Amino acid sequence: MASSALWQGNWRTKARIVSGLVLFIYVLWHLLNVGMGLFSLELMHQAQELLEEVTETRVGTVLLYGALLTHLGLALYRLAMRRTLRMPGPEALQILLGILIPLLLMVHFVHTRVASSAFDVEAEMGYIAGLIWDSRSGWQQATLVLVVWVHGCIGLHYWLRVLPAWRRLIPPMISLATLIPAFALAGFLVQGRLQHARLFDSPEGPALLQEYNFPTPDIFSQLADVTRTGLAIVLALLAMTAAVYFGRKVLGSRKSLRIQYVDGPEISGQRGMTLLEMSRAAGVPHMALCGGRGRCTTCRVVVENGAETLDPPSAQELASLSAVNAPPNARLACQMRPTDPATVLRVFRPDGRRARAHQSLGQERSLAILFLDMRGFTARTTGQLPYDVVFLLNRFFDAIVPSITGAGGTIDKYLGDGLLALFELEDEHASATAALKAAAGIGSSVKIFNQALKAEGAQPVAIGVGLHLGDLVIGEIGAAENAPRTIIGDTVNTASRLESETKTLGVELLVSASLLDAAGFTSQNYDLVSLTLRGVSHPVDALSVRQASTVMKLLQNQSTGS
Repeated sequence: MASSALWQGNWRTKARIVSGLVLFIYVLWHLLNVGMGLFSLELMHQAQELLEEVTETRVGTVLLYGALLTHLGLALYRLAMRRTLRMPGPEALQILLGILIPLLLMVHFVHTRVASSAFDVEAEMGYIAGLIWDSRSGWQQATLVLVVWVHGCIGLHYWLRVLPAWRRLIPPMISLATLIPAFALAGFLVQGRLQHARLFDSPEGPALLQEYNFPTPDIFSQLADVTRTGLAIVLALLAMTAAVYFGRKVLGSRKSLRIQYVDGPEISGQRGMTLLEMSRAAGVPHMALCGGRGRCTTCRVVVENGAETLDPPSAQELASLSAVNAPPNARLACQMRPTDPATVLRVFRPDGRRARAHQSLGQERSLAILFLDMRGFTARTTGQLPYDVVFLLNRFFDAIVPSITGAGGTIDKYLGDGLLALFELEDEHASATAALKAAAGIGSSVKIFNQALKAEGAQPVAIGVGLHLGDLVIGEIGAAENAPRTIIGDTVNTASRLESETKTLGVELLVSASLLDAAGFTSQNYDLVSLTLRGVSHPVDALSVRQASTVMKLLQNQSTGS
């Protein structure tokens, strides 16, 4: 799920990611190329030639400049289409640096690519380093290195931070990201001083100037004109972007609606904005780890009122919500665009913790549960050291829990020497079948576990298991910040009482008739016992199984009168 989340979004998002990756790879190689100046000019030239073997081909040129224009165009479009300029600090920094890049890059582009194509200048590293050393342009290009690199690293972080592995890699990646521009600037410092001296302060200077076809004052004047024209075009594009943004803002202010947060204020937003944009515009903190790109689900909300007026979620949003088992009325704030007033609950608080559970997060379902207890645990562990007790319990759970999880169940809670498991599958039949398979697996696992204990000279363990299916309430129950997802209801008490009765009957497993019927085994065809259970208002019919491992075979072979 995490890796697939990297490529979720519409075509514009994917195009921006791909073009950004192309540019990031180019910049990385270019910085390493400049850094080779620490060792020699020859290494700089060799690295440059390797890069140009790709970028100066027709395909390479289309790929590089296509990525540049695509990334710039989509960035300006996204900026113009924003509903608010309120955003997290890193995102604002990335946008600001992105605006600076074409302004700082223009002079470098003109005096290298344009000079090379229009005036046959040999724009090799020696020419570039010597030309801009100890000049205003040199400081400008040093700034450009840092601006481009920081902008790219922020974008890469926003893209990859949905991956758990990336979070572990952040410290070494920060160190590496610091070293790369430092390496490039160090290479420029070494070769800039040397090549400037060779060009202008040494006997070989005239020959080098001729070898590079160094621009004449007239050519420099023409290049300056091209630079000014290029900057004017960039500034015009930025002005158009600002005009579209503020024009849409003025028109949109006439189409406002009200959003009420269950755990916060009531705000006003414009139709067409996403809920996340509304939150940011109103200064309401809203979690969004992926930056509002629909990949991390941390901005999700539960829509208490007004869900019926929303457009249905896209396939990408639906996939993200399904992956985290979100309730039907959950939506991603970065994707939903309210058109009418609504009441919503933010699932995650701005500090990253889960919000206090609301009643809408509770869900009633008919599911199978399994109650298990280790027999004679207190007598067995009397006098043992606490370490030995914990060690035995952990070994026991290590042996049996895989049978539960392998069948599709989850551990709701551990209860000392026992546990409660839930089989939250798509319907009653699947849930009941999974519970039976888990019980059989537990029985087999206990046999193997006891063989290991016998080899160690220890006494075997005995178990009691109760299986039941009925109505449950599933939800986050407890005080704020301490509300685990759990289950409550009469079904839990019934399963617990069935487990207790296994000791009285001398069997390992009791399976209620309701679970048998749900699993497709007609309970009337089996020899059931009728049990009066404490706290249960009516007798419960159940199938008693001496050895839990045999339950599936017993169900297939045993029937009334056979």
